[in-house]
Amino acid sequence: MSDQFAIYPSLAGKSVLISGGASGIGAEMVRAFAAQNSKVGFVDLDDTASSKLVADIDGDVSYEICDLRDIEAMRAAFEKLAKKNGAANVLVNNAARDDRHDWKDVTPDYWDERMSTNIRHHFFAIQAVAPGMMKLGGGSIINMGSNSWWEAGGNFPAYTTAKAAVHGLTRTMARDLGDHRIRVNTVVPGWIMTDRQKELWVTEDAIKGHRARQCLPDLIDPVYVARMVLFLASDDAAMCTANNYMVEAGSI
Repeated sequence: MSDQFAIYPSLAGKSVLISGGASGIGAEMVRAFAAQNSKVGFVDLDDTASSKLVADIDGDVSYEICDLRDIEAMRAAFEKLAKKNGAANVLVNNAARDDRHDWKDVTPDYWDERMSTNIRHHFFAIQAVAPGMMKLGGGSIINMGSNSWWEAGGNFPAYTTAKAAVHGLTRTMARDLGDHRIRVNTVVPGWIMTDRQKELWVTEDAIKGHRARQCLPDLIDPVYVARMVLFLASDDAAMCTANNYMVEAGSI
């Protein structure tokens, strides 16, 4: 962790639950919360990447393998992590896949699978952890959006539709859970330079065009998304709810 980054005393000892924590932005979040001395539990499909991440981190980190499209399996995984770490103070709904697809080729089955992958589990994760947060007297739920639909990005309509829906879910759940001091927010990443993005879609032309759309000249490292998530999870953000927090370098 950079010596210039903030330490949030309110996160020490807190139980944090992250979906899709084994790689990319999710793994950066796991590292960031572990560095805050939080008790971090995450779920993912990739056992190899999950075990490697845990081995590489000096902190209280554990994981469960599950397919988030299987809601019962997700609930069971959350229960196992809660037995170890206690009821979640923080939930980060991070897991998603931005696979490209041509709108002409989309079938009803593919559409439904994309919704299960990118939005459905967000709601059921909230449903699973909110009762525990109520007993604790509050909590922070952070849903990961995307600026792809804000930019009118093409070539993945099922993904952008699901990510647009994240904002509606955040707003309505912030209202439903606010009386219990449970805050619900959306973090909106721009094009984040994860290994997956570099392997699949980063080209010289794509980067040139992207830099032209950003206000800032630098490409965005996943660490900066994690820093925003830490802030929203902390007591510093106690009066922040029902809103979008952009990490996209001023991309238009």
